[in-house]
Amino acid sequence: MNHSELKAKALSNPNVKVAYDEMAPEFELLRQMLKARQTAGLSQADVAERMGTKPPAVTRLESSLGNGKHSPSLATLQKYAHAVGHQLQVKLVRP
Repeated sequence: MNHSELKAKALSNPNVKVAYDEMAPEFELLRQMLKARQTAGLSQADVAERMGTKPPAVTRLESSLGNGKHSPSLATLQKYAHAVGHQLQVKLVRP
């Protein structure tokens, strides 16, 4: 079974689908962060240096958005955005 088949099977469970959909904003932010880092041509170590932290902290930050186990602060997200040459924007939208 490949990844797409496994994902489709998992999402056929209504409880899994609800949990997955609730994490959509985190998944989207993670995709944007990884794309920004890649576009900037930076490694996690490069970003860590620019943020004034250690590489494992950047690894944890990026992985936390994919597993939903930790919610980084806005200050941390702003530092990351600045480190990859971007600006963080936060806005409220109606569902």
